[in-house]
Amino acid sequence: MEVHVRDGSKLVEVWLTNSEKRDAELRERLKPLYREYKEKDYLVAVFESGTQDLTELTSGLLCDHRRRSAQREVTLERQGGWSWGCDSS
Repeated sequence: MEVHVRDGSKLVEVWLTNSEKRDAELRERLKPLYREYKEKDYLVAVFESGTQDLTELTSGLLCDHRRRSAQREVTLERQGGWSWGCDSS
């Protein structure tokens, strides 16, 4: 388990491995931490390790982002609000 406190953004990140995320006793021991930071008006985010292929999923996210970005560029170009940065004069 890793805990990162980001005071500047009032965020606490709790990172759990596969075995830790299934450990009910560990989850109970984390409750005081959640309460402590909730009282300080921090957001506590718990990240649990997954079971799927990280490389494949990351690649899918990047491809989807690129597709959406290209669609946005085409839409803006059609609306006249975007150019390739070339001076047509």
